[in-house]
Amino acid sequence: MSSNDPSRAPGARNALFCVVISTALGACAVGPNFHEPAPPATDHYTQGAQPQATVEAPGAAGASQTFIADRDIPGDWWTLFQSESLDSLVRAALRDSPTVESAKAALRSAQENYAAERGALLLPAFDGTFSGTREKQPSVAFGVPPSQSSGNGAGASPFSANTFTLVTAAVNVQYRLDVFGASRRQLEALRAQTDYQRWQLEAANLSLTSNVVTTAIDVASLRAQIAAANEIIATERDQLNVVQRQFDLGGAARADVLTQSTQLAQTEATLPALEKALAQAQHRLAVLAGKTPDSDTPVFDLGKLGLPTELPVSVPAKLIRQRPDVQAAEAQLHQATANVGVATANLFPQINLTGSIGSDALSASTLFTGGSGAWTAGAQLTQPLFHGGELIHKRRAALADLDNAAAQYRQTVLAAMQDVADTLRALEADARDLRAQAAAEDLAAKSLDITKKQFAAGGISHVQLLIAERAYSQARQNRVLAEAARYADSAALYQALGGGWWNRK
Repeated sequence: MSSNDPSRAPGARNALFCVVISTALGACAVGPNFHEPAPPATDHYTQGAQPQATVEAPGAAGASQTFIADRDIPGDWWTLFQSESLDSLVRAALRDSPTVESAKAALRSAQENYAAERGALLLPAFDGTFSGTREKQPSVAFGVPPSQSSGNGAGASPFSANTFTLVTAAVNVQYRLDVFGASRRQLEALRAQTDYQRWQLEAANLSLTSNVVTTAIDVASLRAQIAAANEIIATERDQLNVVQRQFDLGGAARADVLTQSTQLAQTEATLPALEKALAQAQHRLAVLAGKTPDSDTPVFDLGKLGLPTELPVSVPAKLIRQRPDVQAAEAQLHQATANVGVATANLFPQINLTGSIGSDALSASTLFTGGSGAWTAGAQLTQPLFHGGELIHKRRAALADLDNAAAQYRQTVLAAMQDVADTLRALEADARDLRAQAAAEDLAAKSLDITKKQFAAGGISHVQLLIAERAYSQARQNRVLAEAARYADSAALYQALGGGWWNRK
C-alpha cells in the first residue's frame, strides 16, 4: 500500500491529537490569578451605635420599625407594602420594561461571544476544501525541452501534452498551542464580561422595582397633598364667606376681606404645581411599566399602603455579595486581571500547528483511489523580537487598568455601605420627624379651631386668624410629606441591601 494512502491518516491524526493534549495540559497560564477581594473589616455601617428601632408616631404610617440584623430579604420585597396594585404593577414592569429587555439582550450577546471564542480558542479548527482547476503549462516549466515534449510528429504542438485537470479534496487543520495561557486568559476575560452583564441585568431589575415602588409612593403622596390642599381651600373659602358677611354688616374692614381672599388665592396657587408633579409621576410610572405615558396607572392611596415593621440589616460581608453593582465591579476587576495575563502571554513564543489530509487527482472520479492520497503537517513557533515597545506598553496599560478596576471596586463597596448607612439614619429620623409633624398638625388644628371661634365672637383680629390658617396648612402638608418619606426610605433600604434577587422564585 502507498505511504500516502489516506487510510493511514487516522493514526497520524491520533498521534498529533495526543501531542496537542499533553502539551496543553502541561502548559501554564502566565499573569496574576484572580482572587475575590476581602470583605470590609467592619460589622457596622453608621458612626456610633446603629439604630435598633424607630420611635412610634400616630397614624398608619407611624408604626415603630425594628431593625433585625442578618435578616434575609424576600425576592418580592415590594409585597411587604401590602398593595396588590403595587405588586401587579411591579411584575408588569419586570415583564415589559425595555430597560430589562435591553439588559437581557446584552447578557445573551456576552454569553454567545464567550461560547464562540471558547470553541475557537480551545479546539482545533477544521475546514474542508474542494477545488478543481484546468491548467496548461509549457514543457519548459517541467524542465523538458520543447523538441522532447511530444512524439506526435512534426505537425503536433510540443505543448499539447501539458494541458491537464487537477482536482483536490482536503481537510485542513489549524490549532494554536496554549503553552503560556493566552487563550485561557482571553476566555477568562470573556467569562468575566458575561458575569458583568449578568449583574447588570440584576441591577436593572433592582433599579426598576425600586423606581416603581418609590414613584407609586410619590403618586400617593401627591394625591394626599392635593386632597389636603383642597380641604384647606374649602375651609378658607368658608372663612372668606364669614368675613364677607361681617364686612357687609359693618363688623369687618375691607382689608380683612382682601387679606382672606389673598390667603385663599395663595393656597389655590399651590394646586397647579402639585397637579403637574402628579401628572409627571403618573407618566413616569406608566413608562417604567413599559407602557406609553397616556396609559392608565393604578390609583395609590398613602393611607392604604402597609409600612414594613421588621427591616433587615445585612452585615457588610454579606452586603458585597448581595449588591449587584458591587458584583458587577468585581466582574470588571476579574476581567482586568485576566487581561494582564493576556498581555503577558503575548510576550512569550506562540506555537501554531497546521496540517491537511486529502486527495489529488486528474479527475473527480479518481479521487480517494490508490496513490492519490496527500497530507501535510507542520508547526510554527513565533517569538516576538522587536515591536517598537508595543507589547511592553500594552502590558503596562493592562496593569494600569487593573489598578483602576481595583480602585473602582473599592469605591463601589464604600458607596454601597454609605447607601445603607444613610438609609438607616434616614429611617430613624423619619420616624421622629413624623411624630413631630403629627403633633404639630394636631396642635395647629386645635389652635385654628379656637381661633375661628374667637374671631367669630369678635375677640381677635383677622390677622391672628390668618396666622393660624397658614400654620395649619403648612403642618398638614408637612405631615403628608413625613409619611411618604417613611415609605420611600423603607423601599430605599431594600434597594440598598440588594433587593433579595437570590430568593427570587
